[in-house]
Amino acid sequence: MNNSKAAKKWYSRLIPAAIKQRWSKWLDKRIPANKQITLSHKSIFILPSGFGVAWFVLIVVLYLFGTNYQNNLVIGLSLLLASVFHSCIIYSYKNLAGLTLTALTPPETYANQNLAFPIVLSSKINKDNSQTSHQQICLNLPNERHSRITDVAEGVDTSVSCTAQSRGLVNPGRIRVSSSFPLGLFNTWSYVDLNIQHIIYAAPLATHVSLTSLDNDNQTEFEHGKLQPGVDDYKGLKTFVEGESLKQVAWKQWAQGRGMLTKEFAQPEGKPVWLSLDDTLGDSLEQKLSKLAWQVNALSQSQQVFGLALNQQIIEQDSGESHRKQCQQMIALYGSVAKPAITTEPRVTPESTITPESTSAFTDKHPVGNRK
Repeated sequence: MNNSKAAKKWYSRLIPAAIKQRWSKWLDKRIPANKQITLSHKSIFILPSGFGVAWFVLIVVLYLFGTNYQNNLVIGLSLLLASVFHSCIIYSYKNLAGLTLTALTPPETYANQNLAFPIVLSSKINKDNSQTSHQQICLNLPNERHSRITDVAEGVDTSVSCTAQSRGLVNPGRIRVSSSFPLGLFNTWSYVDLNIQHIIYAAPLATHVSLTSLDNDNQTEFEHGKLQPGVDDYKGLKTFVEGESLKQVAWKQWAQGRGMLTKEFAQPEGKPVWLSLDDTLGDSLEQKLSKLAWQVNALSQSQQVFGLALNQQIIEQDSGESHRKQCQQMIALYGSVAKPAITTEPRVTPESTITPESTSAFTDKHPVGNRK
């Protein structure tokens, strides 16, 4: 797969905004947004390329030259070139027709990082011709680098790149699928909207993890929200150790051939803790949110139970990977139209502080299991 920088078309600057808007509305009706789109005659456009126009001019010149000088050989050559020109229209269409594009869930991305939206290209193999495939397919977003796939048989995983974005909900828009196969005489393309909605997390900024509690007592307690062995909440599975109670054995997993595993339960140690936007120090709102994003990752890796309070937006105390993602999404969408559910805001007071040295930075390689 080769990438190259897609240059902005010079003529796009000459098109009025009203025409672009009408074109966009027409595309929305002609090719509706969907997670999976199969290209057909309704969604494929074909026009001669610059090389194709020159080829056609050559056909006309040769035909005029042959008829003027009554040269059958030159006339025959012009007709041969015309037949090739006509055949390329059909093969150019067939190269895109039947191509299916499916959007996958993008990986976690933080602000100011380059994006890559994963896509699966697949093709329905013709029963009469098992050699049917799509070749030299290019994918790109407007004014972005394109990805070239040389051959699509049964299925190919690829991605389209996008420049760095700020935090929030991102919709990359329509993806241009194009090809000039087989001889470059025609440009065949389509604009597909795979309905990609991706949340860009706030860029983490290393800081002290400042925790707050619901009341003022027990100010000297340090390990707030830590999980300790208990019977309250399901934590996960661990390897069975001889001597443990058979009541805790996960028999369902054992029946599936996963071996002897023990159900592990845990309960919070100490008082629940909160991360609060109001108690986070920073020169700007974005800096405060970046610090909160780092603290969410750090506390999740250390398996601490915590809640998040962004003014009137609240996420109750919990732990685990799903809780971390929920908190990161609320931080990313803070101040935008799309917001998580709002609950009653608790009374928060300063409680304790953990230094970055005592809590290692979060990595996606060490996810924490969900509480159940």
